[in-house]
Amino acid sequence: MNIYSILDFIQFLFLLSFAFSSIYLLFFAIASFFYKSSDDINETFLRKFVILIPAYKEDAVILNTASEALNQDYPSELYDIYIIADSFEVATIELLKENEGVNFIEVSFEHSTKARSINKALEAISDDYDGIIILDADNVMESDILQKVNSELSKGNTAIQCHRVAKNLDTSFAILDAVSEEINNTIFRKGHVPLGLSSALIGSGMAFDFKLYKTIMQRIDTFADEDKYLEIKLALNQNKVKYLNNAYVYDEKVSNSKVFVNQRSRWLSSQIFYARTFIFNSIYELFAHSNFDYFNKIIQFLLVPRILLLGLSFIFAVFSLFFNFGFFFYSWLGIFLACVLAIALSVPKRFYNKRTYIAILSLPYGFLMMGLALFKIKRGHKRLKPTPHNNVTRIDINKIRK
Repeated sequence: MNIYSILDFIQFLFLLSFAFSSIYLLFFAIASFFYKSSDDINETFLRKFVILIPAYKEDAVILNTASEALNQDYPSELYDIYIIADSFEVATIELLKENEGVNFIEVSFEHSTKARSINKALEAISDDYDGIIILDADNVMESDILQKVNSELSKGNTAIQCHRVAKNLDTSFAILDAVSEEINNTIFRKGHVPLGLSSALIGSGMAFDFKLYKTIMQRIDTFADEDKYLEIKLALNQNKVKYLNNAYVYDEKVSNSKVFVNQRSRWLSSQIFYARTFIFNSIYELFAHSNFDYFNKIIQFLLVPRILLLGLSFIFAVFSLFFNFGFFFYSWLGIFLACVLAIALSVPKRFYNKRTYIAILSLPYGFLMMGLALFKIKRGHKRLKPTPHNNVTRIDINKIRK
């Protein structure tokens, strides 16, 4: 076997991985058109909720988040808000004490993680709740979230992912980040539910049956993203995750390349860690107990990141055009076009505008930043770091509903 045969074999292995990723994205992008929203919120039995907001050094945004969380069209005696204050400044704690209606729990760890903060809070609060909402420190809920979640719990859904949307579109990176999340919403949430599969969790804007969540979280203590571990545990126990496309939670998007690289390297590190840890067990569960949800979740962690899928398939197609025209050229071109089509079908119509087209010009730079994130994945989950925030306001909900 000569050197060219070896290179062709290696290229063929890459091609298989990229082809699977593109076909996967396109399949679920098409499936998303069969998603049906649930608008029924006329539920007479009202559950009691606790809203947990874990926050690590989030002094800049937490006061606004706490105040916004109180604005629910739901009886005030039926929901409590708890800020989990990890490494906050004394002045921020004093201001939180003055915020009537908002509770806070101070925590401190040698090595802070979101899972440890949540578990500490779950130990401190009573079990007198039916449901729980998990928010990030910068999240703002629409006023009907509790109504909609309450209705879904009445239908027997015990794990729910709300529709997280961008509240800032101030830079090209923020726009691309917002578009990326909407693509994820389409493919990994809207596209899965019609087929009887679980929606992917995001890490915030999540709602659960309180007892189920507490039982699972008590077994989770990880530096890697706890929401991915939570997904795995839910799938392993065959608990379906429902997606509420019309229940909006606003989230701040990254505005610069440095934050982008740090965030993506953490995500990639977690995905690789969980894929490596659970891949063989997921195969066993697939054949032993027909648990396709669990297997599918691990497969998601192994997909080639979209921006790398786009960039590398295009580069390989160009190289094949000049150096290896034929099977490889048409294959790489097909992969690239399938990925482009999947993305085009997944992006909401409101993003088809001049600002998005200008932001797309930053994609080559984003491709390079994603490559840099790959080189940083070894330290991606070593320490919890707060994401920098700007003082931003939520975007018009009417634009989102179009």
